[in-house]
Amino acid sequence: QVQLVESGGGLVQAGGSLRLSCAASGRGFSGYTMGWFRQAPGKEREFVAVISWSGGTTWYGDSPKGRFTISRDNAKNTVYLQMNNLNPEDTAVYYCAARRRWGSLVDVTTGGYDFWGQGTQVTVSS
Repeated sequence: QVQLVESGGGLVQAGGSLRLSCAASGRGFSGYTMGWFRQAPGKEREFVAVISWSGGTTWYGDSPKGRFTISRDNAKNTVYLQMNNLNPEDTAVYYCAARRRWGSLVDVTTGGYDFWGQGTQVTVSS
């Protein structure tokens, strides 16, 4: 089993920045595709970003594109989400997730993951 723990959320003003971290325990982290999703109250889960096991391939949802950056440090078993120029629409609980194989772009953007973290709250005030 892979355990995922998110951290780094908090309260920021519009235009501010945050960096989220997701620490993994268990075997095989470096071989997993890692993704970030978010969910606001009363709304469906939304794809944010994904990164391949090597870090060589990344993909972003429409809203985060150009503002967020996903990265990973396999030596530390950690994946990051750098969020810049935040706006109130970014307010949500953010979850990291792990998938054994990339599969397809559809697979990694629609929530087809094997493991999920507990989430961290991000609140952006206007």
